[in-house]
Amino acid sequence: MAYIPDTSAQDSEVERPKKNKILIAIASILILITISFFAPIVGQWASGQTAVSSDKIHISAVKQGDFVRDISVQGKVVAARRPTIYSPAQGTVTYLVESGDSVIEGQTLAVIDSPELKSEFAQHQAKLNQLDTELQRQIIQAKKQDLAQENYLGKATVVLNAAKREMRRSEDGLKTQVVSDIDYQKAKDDLENALREYRLAIKEVELQKESQKFEIRTKELELEAQKVKVAELERQVDALKIVSPVGGLVGNLVVEQKNSVAKNQPLLSVVDLSKYEIEMQIPESYSDDLALGMLAEVNLNGDVYSGEIVAISPEIENGRVAGKIRFRDDTIQGLRQNQRLTSRIVLEQKENIAYLPHGQYLEAYNGQFAYVVKEGTAVKTPIKIGLRSIGQVEVLSGLNIGDQVITSDARIFKDAPSVKIIQ
Repeated sequence: MAYIPDTSAQDSEVERPKKNKILIAIASILILITISFFAPIVGQWASGQTAVSSDKIHISAVKQGDFVRDISVQGKVVAARRPTIYSPAQGTVTYLVESGDSVIEGQTLAVIDSPELKSEFAQHQAKLNQLDTELQRQIIQAKKQDLAQENYLGKATVVLNAAKREMRRSEDGLKTQVVSDIDYQKAKDDLENALREYRLAIKEVELQKESQKFEIRTKELELEAQKVKVAELERQVDALKIVSPVGGLVGNLVVEQKNSVAKNQPLLSVVDLSKYEIEMQIPESYSDDLALGMLAEVNLNGDVYSGEIVAISPEIENGRVAGKIRFRDDTIQGLRQNQRLTSRIVLEQKENIAYLPHGQYLEAYNGQFAYVVKEGTAVKTPIKIGLRSIGQVEVLSGLNIGDQVITSDARIFKDAPSVKIIQ
């Protein structure tokens, strides 16, 4: 049997390329990194705990300091004085200005032609003259009566004096027995009668003077009452010339030129552009906290101007209360009618209290719960919130100074009792 040699003598060892070793090493490193990254997530998923990346949340610390309770409201700029002028009487209007004209205070804007009012004024003026004439006649008549009464009293005085002389003569004659007792008694009766007539004359004159004073006073009162009525009618006639109560610009003319107008019908308005106010609408929930004189800050083109609340409506419409803010500085430039501005109203100030910044976390549980971060985990914690402002909320209980609280929207946690924060 012939021997057939194998090919082992021809075989040689082939060396494995180094490139494959490098790829294997890189793949191994990537696998280890992936496992280390997803291991916590897998572990949390296995344990049922929610995890959130730190990039999706915002954390703030509970601080202690001064707290300012304020609200932000939108309003529009309006002229502080923009009176509407009404017709003082029925008549025909004649405008002396046009819409948009600049006017000064006291300038005549329109004239009302009212024949009825003018006729009534003339009638009462004539009656006034009549009452004045009657008063003067009454005064003259009183003087005549004074003369008559003076003459009457004088006659009574003469009769009394004559009776006194006759009585003295009778007394002397009775002593010398020249005059009989009958003549003496008659002289005595005549003296008593003269004395009675004299006293009656004095009382009658006094009563007549009182009557004259009463009649004159009655005429004077009638005259004064008529003067008041005439003065009022004269004022109404003068008011037919419509003058501007303020300086500014003429607004819209309500009726057409030379049209008939009724009493108290609007004619036109005048806008005073030297002083402005802000008409604002405040939510009903803050209506009880508002008061006249409260401070307000108005933001205008990046600058803040101070003001105060000067008017609050007693009515609530559509869940809002109307109010007005007046600038403390009347020299502010750049204001325009109906311009929209943002105002900040300071409702209350407190010192040395715990507070958090205002955020979306309040919407999830209406301020009853918050997520507090401890050792990388956010724990749902019951809290109690007090006053709220634009940028702050007062912390009453449940949190301590320095606690880290998630102030972003907590609804992403889906009401989980605890959430792992992943860096």
